[in-house]
Amino acid sequence: MPKPSLPTPTAPAATDRAEPAASSAPPLNSPLPQISSDAAQKTSARRLVVDAQNISLTFETADGRVEALSNVSLQVAEGEFVSFIGPSGCGKTTMLRVIADLQQPSSGTLLVNGMSAEEARLARSYGYVFQAPALFPWRTIEKNLKLPLEIMGYSEIEQQQRVERYLSMVNLTGFERKFPWQLSGGMQQRVSIARALSFDPALLLMDEPFGALDEIVRDHLNAQLLQLWKSTGKTVLFVTHSIPEAVFLSTKIVVMSPRPGRIIDIIECDFPVDRSPDVRETPEFLKVAQRVRNGLRAGHSYDE
Repeated sequence: MPKPSLPTPTAPAATDRAEPAASSAPPLNSPLPQISSDAAQKTSARRLVVDAQNISLTFETADGRVEALSNVSLQVAEGEFVSFIGPSGCGKTTMLRVIADLQQPSSGTLLVNGMSAEEARLARSYGYVFQAPALFPWRTIEKNLKLPLEIMGYSEIEQQQRVERYLSMVNLTGFERKFPWQLSGGMQQRVSIARALSFDPALLLMDEPFGALDEIVRDHLNAQLLQLWKSTGKTVLFVTHSIPEAVFLSTKIVVMSPRPGRIIDIIECDFPVDRSPDVRETPEFLKVAQRVRNGLRAGHSYDE
């Protein structure tokens, strides 16, 4: 079957930016805070890429039942950059895997690009970037990036065009013939991102891709990822443990509680698309970061 021609990337539509609303810290013994309807109203105005309703997931293990997710409802609109943040084991990665159809929920409904998660997976509607780059050490960077294209049946000419385009996007032109072990950790993750984008999926799922990198490299890749998001217009779901990273990258932050994973708060980040690292020093940035901390504290309070 003939493959579609390489699309021209488009930036997310510009929107009016409003100053994030102040939020006071809830008492530590208070119940879970109610999520504002503002985020849902804004999201409903655009095409939904993810529509999850009351997703729960329980594992059966040798030690008994483990409730990983509990009644998680979330809507993600086209072009959004959504970060999931919460303590280890709270279900952030599990939620990503449910959206990717790598795990099936015990209950609830889920649509990805208007299809079931299974249909979206079979339609190759998403690219997945794991915590580790997951590159084959015996294949060159070029051949690692070509792997999904080979599997999907793209012609050699199309494969080469996409390799050149996406390596250029992640600033790795000239490294085609290198092997993964000849690149730094940050460069390997950029190859992983380029590979996930190579077949032009509508959705990019990123499971804490920069968690193992030092702060300097991480800040640099954060800035590069923002530019990549702007130039491609992709919808991004991003798992992180870093509050500054979540606030800097996101249009929306999903704060989750300890297991079983629940959504504590959904926070809009109304910073300019062309934000620079200097935004981290602004009162607006610090206000949003504090609201994330308040949500994490409320989650632990609920657990105790």
